[in-house]
Amino acid sequence: MAPVTVTTGEGYQTIAQTRTHTWHADETTENGGKDSAPDPMELLMGALGSCIVITLHLYANRKGWPLEKVAVELDIHKFNAAEYAAYQGDAQFVHEIKEQVTLFGDQLTEDQRARLMDVSTKCPVRRVLSTPTFFVHPEQA
Repeated sequence: MAPVTVTTGEGYQTIAQTRTHTWHADETTENGGKDSAPDPMELLMGALGSCIVITLHLYANRKGWPLEKVAVELDIHKFNAAEYAAYQGDAQFVHEIKEQVTLFGDQLTEDQRARLMDVSTKCPVRRVLSTPTFFVHPEQA
């Protein structure tokens, strides 16, 4: 993967660059930004949704299955860990991502749909979000 460089733009806006691509992030007006671009969490959910869609199309294409389109809706919420019944651990906060994956393709069988829904849980971005991840500064590497 190519590195991503992010620099300061105007106000809270940021400019992200990788290879030949540039995109922006900003905060909402409620958080002091100009709402000129998606906020970082919206970009994160967009990256996750994009990864799910691409993973499903790659899999269906490899199998020769008639998947026409995928729609993914994601919403993330932060909770106090002590108040989240499903969590047992020491973290102060936990995050819950509500996920709705819709498959389009009238010719898909029920078995194909079930397999695609299983595959949707295995995209690389989801794996990063759901497994331990470590941040390392270059001077520490």
